[in-house]
Amino acid sequence: MLRTRKKVRIETERMTLRLPQHGDFRAWAALRAESSEFLTPWEPVWANDHLTRKSFTNRVYWAQRSLTNGSAVPVFMVRREDGALLGAITLDNIRRGPSQAGTLGYWIGQRYARRGYMNEAIGGLVHYAFKTLDLSRVEAACLPENTASRGVLEKAGFKYEGVAQSYLQIGGRWRNHVLYANLRLDRRGRTDAG
Repeated sequence: MLRTRKKVRIETERMTLRLPQHGDFRAWAALRAESSEFLTPWEPVWANDHLTRKSFTNRVYWAQRSLTNGSAVPVFMVRREDGALLGAITLDNIRRGPSQAGTLGYWIGQRYARRGYMNEAIGGLVHYAFKTLDLSRVEAACLPENTASRGVLEKAGFKYEGVAQSYLQIGGRWRNHVLYANLRLDRRGRTDAG
C-alpha cells in the first residue's frame, strides 16, 4: 500500500510552522546546544545522543510518521524574515472519537525567548487544531515554577485546570505539573491559576 506524505504549513504573522527537514540539523543542534542551560530545567533528561545527526534523523522520520497517522503535528518555528529556526511546537497525543483532544508541547531557543514568538506559534497551532483538525480541546502542562510557560499559556487563552501529581519525569525525577486547556467552545470565562 502506497502512503502519501502529508504536509503541514501554518503561516503566522512572522513565522512559518512546518515539519522538520533533514537540512535543519545544524541549526537545530546549534540552537539546542547554545540553549541547553535555558531548556534543561524544564525538559526530560536528554539522551547521550540527543544532539547527534542520527537522533535528529529519527526525529524527522517520527515527525512525518506522526503527521501521516494523525497522532501528532510536530512543527519547527521558522522566522520568515531570515529563515532562522526559533524553536519547535508539537500537538501530540491526538485523540479522536468522543475526546477530540491533543496535548501541546514546545520549546524556544534562549535568544528568541520573550519576543512573542511562542505566543504567536501557540495561537497558530491551536487555530489549526480547531479549524483544520476539528479538535475540541488542546491541553498543556508545565512545572508550577515555570512562570514564563504559564504566562505564555494564559496569554494564549489557556485556562488553569489543576495539578497532576507525578505527571512527567523532568531532570530525572517525577514532577507535578499544572494543567491548562484551551477549548474550542469555551464558556468558562477567566479562571485564576492556583
